[in-house]
Amino acid sequence: MSVVVHNFSQPERFVAGTVGEPGQRAFFLQAKEGPRVTTVALEKQQVLVLAERVDELLDEALRRSGGDPAIPAVAPTGVDDKEPLDQPIVEEFRVGTITLSWDNDAAQVILELFPMSDDDVVVSTDDPDESEEVTVEVEVTAGEVLIVRLEPGYARSFVRRAQSVVSAGRAPCTFCGNPLDPEGHVCPRANGFRRIAD
Repeated sequence: MSVVVHNFSQPERFVAGTVGEPGQRAFFLQAKEGPRVTTVALEKQQVLVLAERVDELLDEALRRSGGDPAIPAVAPTGVDDKEPLDQPIVEEFRVGTITLSWDNDAAQVILELFPMSDDDVVVSTDDPDESEEVTVEVEVTAGEVLIVRLEPGYARSFVRRAQSVVSAGRAPCTFCGNPLDPEGHVCPRANGFRRIAD
């Protein structure tokens, strides 16, 4: 079976974005390099977890490097991408498995995004205390993959935008933390009474 590989080794853009109103938003990741644009759909929670893991990976790479100035501790100024997703949005696939790694030689974050599948995924990890690098081997039987390589500064910028996109949704209820619809929601901490958004 041949695999369709969407490879972005030097993307001009790699961003998280949404379409729709809060409460009804669809989440996407979009990579662009030259005229090529690849868009994949995923869940809000996947965007949030991906941003957290990229941030943690960069923190660990910075720690192991002894403070390499090429790996910024925070997103550099002037790298922000606040533009909307490129149109038209053509979803290549819905993301299931995501792998994340650090290329020490190239000093880049590597993301591999695979489509949702009913096939089993086998994951094995090496003990991080055993060697200098952490290796995650994932056996995925997928017909398509999106591979994106990011410079550390741009990866930090991706994290900041992804976190902003996720938090731009519905405001949380001050009592239970669940999202508030414009007309409110039935709050479990208020014995079933409806809470209204401020």
